[in-house]
Amino acid sequence: MSETPDPEVIELASKVFDLARAGDAEALAAYVDAGVPVNLTNDRGDSLVMLAAYHGHAAAVSALLARGADADRANDRGQTPLAGAVFKGETDVIRALLDGGANPEAGTPSAADTARMFGRAELLELFGAR
Repeated sequence: MSETPDPEVIELASKVFDLARAGDAEALAAYVDAGVPVNLTNDRGDSLVMLAAYHGHAAAVSALLARGADADRANDRGQTPLAGAVFKGETDVIRALLDGGANPEAGTPSAADTARMFGRAELLELFGAR
């Protein structure tokens, strides 16, 4: 087995990460359906869901979660997609993640801790209702 990553694989992964950042739900779904791992992560541990969530793309988040993505997969810094969405104020993404089973107490800081930090009482109520 080669120690050097295949340039074509690196190029494909970069393309898929860019699709997550851009929120192209249809293309992401097609790549995952064709065999790209739904929990693929970059060199910082950011998953496709994390990138789509952080950039405010609820439809892409939902498409990935519907294909089995881990809603609570933390990156290398312990951050979850839900905490990132709370930080960015992405209400539609927060709802998509919660609908996909995200745990508001997962990660460091958790989404609940982030909501407390920013005085987002309505989110804490939403988390408590789940």
